[in-house]
Amino acid sequence: MANIASAKKRIRSTNRKTIVNTNRVSKIRTYERKVEEAIIEGNHELAMSALKIVQPELMAGVNKGVIHKSTMSRKISRYNKRIKALQ
Repeated sequence: MANIASAKKRIRSTNRKTIVNTNRVSKIRTYERKVEEAIIEGNHELAMSALKIVQPELMAGVNKGVIHKSTMSRKISRYNKRIKALQ
């Protein structure tokens, strides 16, 4: 248990940031799930529209530091590849 004031403050701020980051990752996963469902369903138009929504969310996650840039690039690349295969 922290006894120093700065350590107590660090615990409080870490808890706040953890909640915010968890919400950001959850939001990204929700949009990714919509892309996955559209791909499995075989609906090209729905998959493309879902991909256009998830791309900015992934980029925002990179800017906020909740996911790595390479992870974002890899996911977008794989989604594009799978969506093109639907045509």
